[in-house]
Amino acid sequence: MTVVIYRSFYDALETRSADERAADLAKALPEQIERAQSIDGYRNDLAEIDPKSITSASDLPKLPILRKSDLVAAQHANPPFGGYTVKPAHAYGHIFQSPGPIYEPGETTRDWWCMGRFLHALGIGRADIVQNCFGYHLTPAGMIFESGARAVGASVVPAGVGQTELQVTAARDIGATAYAGTPDYLKLILDKADDVGVTLRFSKAAVGGGYLSPALRDMYSERGITCLQCYATADLGNIAYESSSTSGLITDEHVIVEIVTPGTGDPVNPGEVGEVIVTTLNPDYPLIRFATGDLSAVLAGESPCGRTNLRIAGWMGRADQITKIKGMFVRPEQVAKLVAAHEEIKKVRVIVRRDNELDVMTVKVEATGGDAERFAGSVSEALRLNGTIEVCPVGTLPNDGIVIEDQRQYE
Repeated sequence: MTVVIYRSFYDALETRSADERAADLAKALPEQIERAQSIDGYRNDLAEIDPKSITSASDLPKLPILRKSDLVAAQHANPPFGGYTVKPAHAYGHIFQSPGPIYEPGETTRDWWCMGRFLHALGIGRADIVQNCFGYHLTPAGMIFESGARAVGASVVPAGVGQTELQVTAARDIGATAYAGTPDYLKLILDKADDVGVTLRFSKAAVGGGYLSPALRDMYSERGITCLQCYATADLGNIAYESSSTSGLITDEHVIVEIVTPGTGDPVNPGEVGEVIVTTLNPDYPLIRFATGDLSAVLAGESPCGRTNLRIAGWMGRADQITKIKGMFVRPEQVAKLVAAHEEIKKVRVIVRRDNELDVMTVKVEATGGDAERFAGSVSEALRLNGTIEVCPVGTLPNDGIVIEDQRQYE
């Protein structure tokens, strides 16, 4: 298959030389450190740091890492944002709640999450209608992609998650040309369209929040759909994205990515797999050395598409037990909440596997009584997902400390 490289760029930042990018960072990074020092969350950790001494990614290991668990604890003590924002909560356009719970600010200014760059690389623009199948309920994914679509001038169908038959009807009637959502949900929509004899106009798919297998990408390509993926989080927005060259993920121009040995914060050797640590240049939410819990590696060289920023290999697993299932993070804290919801429950193990290119979740519950139906509501409430519930006798689950087991195997 011939790869067509889309060489139109979002802006001049994407093609800067290494020297130009370094010079711009040498100005922007000290300003961001100084901004972070002014807010409560970082005031103590960065108190002894001279911002002028932090001018490049190689200087960042001098600073402490902020982990998601640290942010959650700070938010519990000082809701809603834990002292990590430069403005009070009422001054933001949106306030989101992700599983944990953890709260994220959002703004309505142009391309606040930097998703437009990815959609532009996919070729989405003013002639497109994007069916946005990311969630709009509390979590920010729907708004992240809608903001990106607006930045490139595309229209948006705020479809959200679920109701597949209605998704097909909307896509047909409106004439949606692009899909945004998790990689596997598009397959469900296409399968349903085939079942009811409907032809859809999707030719582009912007996906994230899950694994895009080569087989799934090829299946979309055979149907005339160009499918590219991005790597984004609710806290940071877009971190990295594919261009049409599909040779790794290109780091966004408004973040700094480090790959470190998990648990240490020390940079790995070039090409080695480690944990992704991100510093954002977003002035409204200056997260410094934020640990994603994801594993990846730096790729050598520049992208064949002409974009010159650092490339990473994409998602290569988790550095902790926090696991992304059906596009949603499931955390050990949520499993603990499920255990506490019923006194009959003694232990829970969440297992995720792949079946026909879809994530399938099984929740094994050790309990002294009760049945799957009794626990279904608590599972849905605690995990924000539905799955198969299996009730097991007490003492049958392994005593290995694992509460979220990822059995997915990717080819």
